[in-house]
Amino acid sequence: MRFIYTIIFYCLLPFVLVRLLWRSVAAPAYAKRWAERFGFFPKLVTTKKVVWLHTVSVGEFLAALPMIRRLMADEGLQLVITTTTPTGSERVRATLGDSVFHVYAPYDLPDALARFIKRVKPSLYLVMETELWPNTLAACARKNIPAILVNGRLSEKSARGYARFAALTKPMLQNLSCAAIQNSTDAARFIALGLPEQKAIVTGNIKFDLSLSDDLRNQAALLKSQLSNDGQRLVLIAASTHQGEDEIILDAFAQVRASESSAAKSAVLILVPRHPERFDRVGQLCSSKGFSVARRSERNWDLQNDILLGNTMGELMLMFGASDIAFVGGSLVPNGGHNFIEPAAWGLPLLSGPHLFNFAEVARLLGDAGALTTVNSAPALADEFIRLLVDESSRSSVGGAALQVALDNRGALDKTLVVIKKYLE
Repeated sequence: MRFIYTIIFYCLLPFVLVRLLWRSVAAPAYAKRWAERFGFFPKLVTTKKVVWLHTVSVGEFLAALPMIRRLMADEGLQLVITTTTPTGSERVRATLGDSVFHVYAPYDLPDALARFIKRVKPSLYLVMETELWPNTLAACARKNIPAILVNGRLSEKSARGYARFAALTKPMLQNLSCAAIQNSTDAARFIALGLPEQKAIVTGNIKFDLSLSDDLRNQAALLKSQLSNDGQRLVLIAASTHQGEDEIILDAFAQVRASESSAAKSAVLILVPRHPERFDRVGQLCSSKGFSVARRSERNWDLQNDILLGNTMGELMLMFGASDIAFVGGSLVPNGGHNFIEPAAWGLPLLSGPHLFNFAEVARLLGDAGALTTVNSAPALADEFIRLLVDESSRSSVGGAALQVALDNRGALDKTLVVIKKYLE
């Protein structure tokens, strides 16, 4: 079956390359460093034990960062971090520089993987969340390289997709040495698809194990002071928005501004599109709706601005810290939602759309605690924004509930590191 899959992959490769070219039109970084995707790059030279960690993009890398720092503290280890997207690559380089070895992940092709493994010689392969590829796991198995799924998650929708290719999915999962999975529901889905039950370990979600440094808190307080005019205005944030959501959010913000409440009338909005290729387009959309827009990259905020466009990379946590109420995107459109844990760690009341299948368990925990409200339209979003803007007591209690959920669910990182270290001994 893997042979058939490989033939299919090779047949589809021209279409993959065309898609990569197409994406490079919107995001030119996709046109660079192609050779790495086929396993061509300078050989890693080290006497240390090599751990290969794959993080698809920015979200997975940031989630893995506390784990990465803990692994880096072991002087006997050399980390190799791969990503798929240019934005993920930029974050790795900006955050860790030359302290890790970084290239793009190889395509799931036997020859590309063979070149990659020969150049890196990993002793252990770690892959974040759901980025499972048959040839990659098969190549690790053939070379006796333990492969661990870290912070594994599997939505009901994704499980149905994998089930359609059961003949390929089952042997792929059996090639995992271990799967550290976020919750028992997702673990049951992996087992139903063919993961041996003894390889499934429920460790919790390592995204809860983030920390807010004093430096980050100080930077956030400074930005909030600027945006709020020293506390005279409240700050809304709409984070990780996708195409089709920005119009809804801006319509809701217009309704907030038209409210009779002074707290709502004076509120400002931070709008952070998920993908950098959309920054300029969303900025133009804001202006076309009649709002005065400042761009974070230009550091040009003044009190006449209505919206701060978050058009920089790596500052979303900072922007959450500068906010009073958070809407998390990818949820008004059927994308499955994004990470609620970061704004929860700042103690923010949370809003989202109804499409949360990628973060169903976290959404359930927050919803049960009264920390998350879902909406499905601009008027409903506006109503919730206004309610929280006007009612300071509700804003405080809902935000406190979110923070408590974030605190109560820590500990997954330690459990995950115990699993990893077992395979490094």
